[in-house]
Amino acid sequence: MKDDVPDLKDFDRRLRDEAHEEPTLEVPQGEPKSKTQIIAIYGKGGIGKSFTLANLSHMMAEQGKRVLLIGCDPKSDTTSLLFGGKACPTIIETSTRKNLAGEAVKIGDVCFKRGGVFAMELGGPEVGRGCGGRGIIHGFELLEKLGFHDWDFDYVLLDFLGDVVCGGFGLPIARDMAQKVILVASNDLQSLYVANNVCSAVEYFRKLGGNVGVAGLVINKDDHSGEAQAFARAVNIPVLAAIPQDDDLRRKSANYQIVGSAASQWGDLFAELADAVSVAPPVRPAPLDQDGLLGLFDSKDTGGDIVLEPATDADMRGKYAAPRASLEVVYDDA
Repeated sequence: MKDDVPDLKDFDRRLRDEAHEEPTLEVPQGEPKSKTQIIAIYGKGGIGKSFTLANLSHMMAEQGKRVLLIGCDPKSDTTSLLFGGKACPTIIETSTRKNLAGEAVKIGDVCFKRGGVFAMELGGPEVGRGCGGRGIIHGFELLEKLGFHDWDFDYVLLDFLGDVVCGGFGLPIARDMAQKVILVASNDLQSLYVANNVCSAVEYFRKLGGNVGVAGLVINKDDHSGEAQAFARAVNIPVLAAIPQDDDLRRKSANYQIVGSAASQWGDLFAELADAVSVAPPVRPAPLDQDGLLGLFDSKDTGGDIVLEPATDADMRGKYAAPRASLEVVYDDA
């Protein structure tokens, strides 16, 4: 019976070892076709990256562009929105299943089409069973085996979670896999904090000889309070589009409806975004320090007026804070 009990300490050790492993170097390094723009989109979870990308890719396809949309977020919500709520098989889960069956993964197993957009999801490991960043790396290794650098697309759009700062999710920036980054944020501190972190990552790898730059910021759910525009000015990047905070957009997004189409009342907005994305050059951002970021907001909203009060040893001891007899030896005066 004892043999059936899992060794949790060993399992925990192996997970920790995996999380600390450096990414393998067998990551796609080849040059894409010269006309292909590979663009990584980053933003805080739930800020609207998937909504923005699904509609942007659909509009680009309507404009006659060949577009590949790759979801790199463990939630797999990018393609779900494009496919009307239908979840497509992820590359990681398909690869695992095929390997167990001794079969090779084919394009048709992982890539699907709608409205002229080609789309796939990298996916991620099961909860508690692996590192999401390494899952991203393994997914791109498989894409290279499938011929990624020989594919003929005008745009490859990568949807990345910006909250996670590990090497896997930072792959396009660290390895020059994308030419430029687009940030999605709103007029709130947390989403701009994530956007600023991505700017810091871009600047860090530029100092190491990287070439990826930030093409600009998409403001989602814009309530006209102006903090996101102020952030863009402060870090020296353009605003590519401001998508309004609108109940019609909220309902259609929740119902997996595409609005990035000439048939939609929002078509012109996404057409302008598509044009801006295509011509925006990758620029080197000037990320803010913590005080600079907080300075974009009213101090009453960010704790700027709070004075830090140091804790004492007595505070930490609480009810055990009663004086104790000293063990120090005290000598009487001679």
